[in-house]
Amino acid sequence: MSADSLRLPAPAKLNLMLRIVGRRPDGYHLLQTVFQFIEHCDWIILRRRDDGRIGLKTPLPGVPEPSDLTVRAAGLLKATVGNERLGVDIEVEKILPMGGGLGGGSSDAATTLLGLNALWGLGLSIDDLAALGLQLGADVPVFVRGHAAWAEGVGERLIPLPQLPEPWYVVVIPACQVATGAVFGAPDLTRDNKTITMQDFLAGQQENHCLPVVKQMYPTVSDALQAIGEYSDAAKLTGTGACVFAAFDEEGAAREARRRLASHWQVFVAKGLNQSPVHRLLGLV
Repeated sequence: MSADSLRLPAPAKLNLMLRIVGRRPDGYHLLQTVFQFIEHCDWIILRRRDDGRIGLKTPLPGVPEPSDLTVRAAGLLKATVGNERLGVDIEVEKILPMGGGLGGGSSDAATTLLGLNALWGLGLSIDDLAALGLQLGADVPVFVRGHAAWAEGVGERLIPLPQLPEPWYVVVIPACQVATGAVFGAPDLTRDNKTITMQDFLAGQQENHCLPVVKQMYPTVSDALQAIGEYSDAAKLTGTGACVFAAFDEEGAAREARRRLASHWQVFVAKGLNQSPVHRLLGLV
């Protein structure tokens, strides 16, 4: 696009495992998880303005414009640098489902931060942007940093995992939106699981501790896991769901599973990525 506009991807993520290992006094849960990106994206279009206005051209149904994470990200970045003339028109080409566990809103916010840092010529570091992102949500920093990662804390303490395989994923989108707050607030959720090491994960300890509660609360997620389980013995839930996924070494096998599942499910195939595509486009790698 022109020097005054950018069109950038906001990739989905998968949680390859999710452990709940404690709870802070403020109610936030302490986690261990592994993030990997996939080649399935929203797209964020940013058009620079010099009149200080931040506008959203594509509001989401039921989400007031001031609450949209892209608008909040732009406003936070503008307030941080203290330049009242900075403005932007934001357009979101929404592909990723809401309430799906793919991190769409967090990724949109991160791409907005990264894109406006370039479009407004601010020169902030990735560390600066990740710190701002954490104010918007616990998953935003991993998208800002742009690499597959082992995460702890509330998800903000990140260690890169560039050695992860990058398989083909089949992702099923059940016809429901999971309320993350309801899952984390469920009485039956186990919150004191043992911590593991990164090597334990790489050796195969890849549970999602939210899964039993999500299956109980959302039977269609359980049905989706059973359906994809006919093609893989390692089907998983990403985050708190609703999306479920399985990894395939060969693209052909993944596309054949998608073809068979598509008669009853909304489903797509995407390549695993250890580096965010927005970082490649902005020259941050």
